[in-house]
Amino acid sequence: MTCAALTNTRLVAALLAAGAIGGAGVGAFNAVHTPASAISPPAFVAAGPAATPMALPDFSQITERYGPSVVNISVTGTTKVSSDSPLAQDGGDEGDDALPGGPLGELLRRFQQGQGHPGAGRGGPGAPQDMPTRGQGSGFIVSADGIILTNAHVVRGAKEVTVKLTDRREFRAKVLGADAKTDIAVLKIAASNLPVATLGKTSELKVGEWVLAIGSPFGFENTVTAGVVSAKGRSLPDDSAVPFIQTDVAINPGNSGGPLFNARGEVVGINSQIYTRSGGYQGVSFAIPIDVANKIKNQIVATGKVEHARLGVAVQEVNQAFADSFKLDKPEGALVSMVEKGGPADKAGLQPGDVIRQVNGQPIVSSGDLPAVIGLAVPGDSVRLDVWRQGAAKEINARLANADDKAAQVASKKDAPGQGKLGLALRPLQPDEQQETGVDSGLVVQQASGPAALAGVQAGDVLLSINGVAVKNIEQVRSAVAKSQKSVALLILRGDSRIFVPVDLG
Repeated sequence: MTCAALTNTRLVAALLAAGAIGGAGVGAFNAVHTPASAISPPAFVAAGPAATPMALPDFSQITERYGPSVVNISVTGTTKVSSDSPLAQDGGDEGDDALPGGPLGELLRRFQQGQGHPGAGRGGPGAPQDMPTRGQGSGFIVSADGIILTNAHVVRGAKEVTVKLTDRREFRAKVLGADAKTDIAVLKIAASNLPVATLGKTSELKVGEWVLAIGSPFGFENTVTAGVVSAKGRSLPDDSAVPFIQTDVAINPGNSGGPLFNARGEVVGINSQIYTRSGGYQGVSFAIPIDVANKIKNQIVATGKVEHARLGVAVQEVNQAFADSFKLDKPEGALVSMVEKGGPADKAGLQPGDVIRQVNGQPIVSSGDLPAVIGLAVPGDSVRLDVWRQGAAKEINARLANADDKAAQVASKKDAPGQGKLGLALRPLQPDEQQETGVDSGLVVQQASGPAALAGVQAGDVLLSINGVAVKNIEQVRSAVAKSQKSVALLILRGDSRIFVPVDLG
C-alpha cells in the first residue's frame, strides 16, 4: 500500500509509504516532528477593545482521561511485486498505488524488488515475488464491546490486524468493513468494558479552536501533539467525498486513523492525510470529520458495506466571470456543465447552466462541496436543490441514485479554459453532425481567433448555449452578447465533454 499523491509535487501523502500496509517503518520519511511543547500559544485573545486573558486547555487532563481509548494498530500481509513491473520501475501514477519520487521512492523500489533482501533476484527478471508487508497505524474505541474506528488505508490488504491497548493488552482484530471513498474502516476485537472515546460534533468546531491528536507516529505509541483548526470543509483533489478539517497539529506516518480531540476531550475528527514535500509533517494536516466517520461506521456495523449516493451531474467552479455572466451576486456555487441522461438530476429537471447554491439548506460555496454533500447521502434520499437559472432562483427536488451504478463526474479546474473576449465564426449544425454529436441544436465553431482563442475556444467546438440559454442561430448569439455588460458564459461541446467557458467582454 502506498501514499496517495494528491496533486503533482504538492500533495504527496496520506500517512503511509509504498510497500507497507498502513504506514512505513521508522526512517522511511524525512519528517520534521514538532512536539506539543514546542508550540507557543498566544498569551491573550482579543475581545472587543481590550485584551482578555484566556486559559489554555489542560492537555494533560484530556490525555489522562481519554487517552486509554486510543489504540495502536499493527498489520501484516503480503503483496506480489515484479522487478520489471511499472510499479517497481517508476512508481506508477495511479492513485494509491503510486510510489513517491526522489530518494524515498528509489529506496522503496529497491525494497520491493528484493535488493538487500534474502532471496533477492530469485526467479529471474520480472518474476513476481510475495513480499511481506508490515505497517502501523492508530485507532480509537467507540464502543465498550470492542468497536474501533480507523482509516481504511491502515488496514488495506491486511491479512492480520493486531490491536494494542494502552494497558499493553493485545487482541486480534476483525475488519468489519472499509470504505475507500471516505477512508474509514471499522474493526472489532473480542473484549468488553473497554474505555470509550466521546464523540463530538464537527459542525460545532470552530476555526482557530485548539485540538489535540493522540497516535503512534513512526511507531511511538501514545504520542500527543496539539495545534489549532486551520480551516474546515477542505476539498482535496483525491476524488474523496470528505469535507476535511485542516489543522496544524503535528501528524506523521503512524498517526493515521488516530483521533483528533477538541478542548473538551471530544473526538471531532480522524487524522488521515498530510500536505508534504518531504514525506513528513510540514505544518498542514487533514482530518476526516467525525460526523462523516460515524455515519460510515453505522452503515458498516449494520450491513457490512457502505453505499454512496449520486446526483448525475458534472460541475465546475463558478469564478467571477461566470458570476457576471449569470448575474450572480458572488462567485459561489457549483456550475452544472453536464446532466447525465436518465439520471437523478435529469429526472428532476436540472439543466446545464444551472448553478447549485444549496443542498437541503447547506450552502455550496465551491464545486467540491457538492460531491462531498451528495456522496455522503444515502441512495434513495430526496434532496432539495436551490439553483440559479437564467437570473432567477429556483427550487428543484431530486431523488438520489446509487453511486456504484455509475460514478458521477466532476470537472476539474483544468477543464475550465482561460478567459478572453468573444470572437467566433459560427455555422449551424448539419443533420449528419446532429446525429453524430447527439444534440438537436447548436453552432459549429469554424474559427476562433483573437479574443475567442484566448478564452480557449477551438475550431470544431460546438456552441450549445450562451449564459445558460440554448442557441439555435447566430443572431441569438449576437443578441446575447449585446445585452451582456462584462462577460458571457459559453457552453461548449468538445468531443464527449461539455464545459463552460467564461469570455470577458472587456
